[in-house]
Amino acid sequence: MCVLAVALAAPARSTGAQSKPVPASPQQPAARQQKPEAVPPVQAPAVQVQPPPDYVIGADDVLVIMFRREKDMSAEVVVRPDGKITLPLLNDLVAVGLTPDQLRARVTDEARRLVEEPSVTVIVKAINSRKVFITGEVGKPGAYPIGDRMTVMQLISMAGGVSEYAKKKDIVIIREAGTRPGAKPLTFKFNYEDIQKLKNLGSNIDLRPGDTVIVP
Repeated sequence: MCVLAVALAAPARSTGAQSKPVPASPQQPAARQQKPEAVPPVQAPAVQVQPPPDYVIGADDVLVIMFRREKDMSAEVVVRPDGKITLPLLNDLVAVGLTPDQLRARVTDEARRLVEEPSVTVIVKAINSRKVFITGEVGKPGAYPIGDRMTVMQLISMAGGVSEYAKKKDIVIIREAGTRPGAKPLTFKFNYEDIQKLKNLGSNIDLRPGDTVIVP
């Protein structure tokens, strides 16, 4: 005899764990807008070069152009190989071949297009255009800026001194005679050993831009 078991259906219960509500993610704070950094005003260099009387501005020289009132027009500039400098608001200006006073007058004229009665100062921070050359038996032959003054002995020292094979008594300085047609270069003899012995000190001449010292 088969007994038919009738299963009474029980009310359905959820056996799964109830999902917890996901907390809303906190609202991210708005990104702060960074303020542009203020550009510090150009200041006069602590140590200034005193240019020689015959100085004219050349390529690679470092200048500081300062406006007394219009600080945003001031700048420290390096004279480019094309002879020009770039100033804020004034763009490119030719500087090579001018004295600092002549450049100040030129900058002042250009600035009058933008401001009334500009007060401009031109400061020479570094003179790199006045170069002399040394070749031969020295440690570091090449071109060297002379600034406002340099003697033959000072140049040899900057170039690492003479080598042990150098003919110290036969050093020669060659100086261009200028742009006159047919002008021949000038030559000066220099005895390194004499200078070491404090003899013939007058041969330790002041070099001029463009001079070449040959150490055989």
